[in-house]
Amino acid sequence: MFSLYLTGDKEIDDKSVLEYLSLLLENGKDSLDAISSLSNVSALLDWYIPRINWIGFYLRRGEELVLGPFQGEPACTIIPFSKGVCGHAAVACKTVVVKDVNQFPGHIACSSASKSEIVTPIMYEGKLLGVIDVDSPEEGRFGDEEASFFEKVASIISSSPLPGLLKGIMERE
Repeated sequence: MFSLYLTGDKEIDDKSVLEYLSLLLENGKDSLDAISSLSNVSALLDWYIPRINWIGFYLRRGEELVLGPFQGEPACTIIPFSKGVCGHAAVACKTVVVKDVNQFPGHIACSSASKSEIVTPIMYEGKLLGVIDVDSPEEGRFGDEEASFFEKVASIISSSPLPGLLKGIMERE
């Protein structure tokens, strides 16, 4: 199934990865399982995004975020909306770029190797479904270009069959 080839041109490669992501989520819509689909998304993005050490999803459950599919070291399992970069992005409902996690008040250090972070909310019908969280061992790794890319990823996820399935999973107590 994996037949994506990169050209070395970032603009072309970003477009190809986003198109592949869209097809990946759309092709499985009849038997789409939210967790396995997000696992594939995290694997695709981990394969594509250079110089990162963690990428994954935290899904909304009430006023907290619960660890979802990811690539990287074991991570924090529950993050209250009032804590860390993920909690801040969840409350603000906007992408948060942190160039140096040691300078972010209340940063949750799941890995001492992480030096910078970007968190992008996944919104559906005006409500937060979860966030895409990406860490890098390099300070200053993320900027406007990465924010734009991850916002496109979040939009593709929001436009797929996933939101209905995620809503059902996360509303269970």
